[in-house]
Amino acid sequence: MAVRHKCFISYHHDDQAEVNDFIRTFADERNVFIARAVGVMAQDIIDSDDKDYIMRRIREDHLTDSTVTIVLIGKCTKHRKYVDWEIASTLRNDPNNKRSGLMAINLPSMGTTGNLPDRLDDNRVYKDGVESGYARYYSYPTRKDTLANWIQDAFDARTTRSHLIDNTRALRKNNGAC
Repeated sequence: MAVRHKCFISYHHDDQAEVNDFIRTFADERNVFIARAVGVMAQDIIDSDDKDYIMRRIREDHLTDSTVTIVLIGKCTKHRKYVDWEIASTLRNDPNNKRSGLMAINLPSMGTTGNLPDRLDDNRVYKDGVESGYARYYSYPTRKDTLANWIQDAFDARTTRSHLIDNTRALRKNNGAC
């Protein structure tokens, strides 16, 4: 049996039903990963303009015991500031909170294409038609072993591809229009 990693699930709340199905299918029924997710971010994180404070609070309050972040891509995920903040915090490495692996998966309603958040796309560099950045992007999985392999790859990237991380983009200040 493959290792079950603790995965933080980042998503836009308009996609809650599909996210619940993903977690129920792959975390609860098929035991591929251990799910970590939040409902609504704490207001005290929102009220700060201090990037270091925001990233520290996201890591401490929501990501601290996870090793991989899975961004579930729906219609408006690209434009959500909390998703951007969660990705930025995922990529950050500090003495108290180590970075996590990063991957994106389209929700079924998106088919095979979706609009990725800019910071995630910054980390999906293509070279000769192959993803060669820190993060990976996938269509919705149909098999548990496929998803387990993707999660393991994201976990391994923390050491094998960490030199490819691009977390230089300014934090999104507002939600954009869908």
